[in-house]
Amino acid sequence: MTNIADDYLEPHYIQRSNWLRASVLGANDGILSTASLAIGVAAASDFREPIILATVAGLVAGALSMAAGEYVSVSSQTDVEKADIDREKQELLDMPDIELVRLAEIYEKRGLKKETALTVAKELTAHDALGSHIRDELGINDVSQAKPMQAALASGASFTVGGILPLIVAIFLPLQNMEYYLYGFAIIFLILLGTIAAKTGGSSVTKAIIRITFWGTVAMGLTALVGYLFGVSVG
Repeated sequence: MTNIADDYLEPHYIQRSNWLRASVLGANDGILSTASLAIGVAAASDFREPIILATVAGLVAGALSMAAGEYVSVSSQTDVEKADIDREKQELLDMPDIELVRLAEIYEKRGLKKETALTVAKELTAHDALGSHIRDELGINDVSQAKPMQAALASGASFTVGGILPLIVAIFLPLQNMEYYLYGFAIIFLILLGTIAAKTGGSSVTKAIIRITFWGTVAMGLTALVGYLFGVSVG
């Protein structure tokens, strides 16, 4: 028999938050950092080779750095979660009555009557005591739980995709006014990324575009200024 509730399931965008955050961050950084690096070199050089070399170096180093950084940071979060879960296990063994009261108080604060909250706490404890405390006391669930490898792969791969776009511009577009080409296409790429991220996450497209365009312009503009003033490449 078909479950009626299944026919009316609404999309919950929070379920995409882990990989979406890492992917957007990686792609945005890939576009912005490699484009900024290329713009800085283009503003200081009349040759294509240094621009391409700097862009490739920034792309490789950035992708590895993003993946490693995501893995380390999310792994740290995972370690904290595991420590809290282990402590919760021990508390359930040492003081089950107190833990039951804590769980009931949580449900009571959410709006249940005291008697109802205690009844719910008892039934959930009987069904899965640890799972109930992990979810309701610690706030850890399958959606929010940290996944280091997923975040690392999403971040590194998306940085690579984002970084390849300015590299293509540096390779194929005319050398004259290269910094302007890089800036223009980077803004287009960032707008597309902001639009995709906003639609995927169910948020405002306009706000995403304004935010990503403004900060992208600031970053690339300052890098180009440094290149013009000092005649050196910066990243």
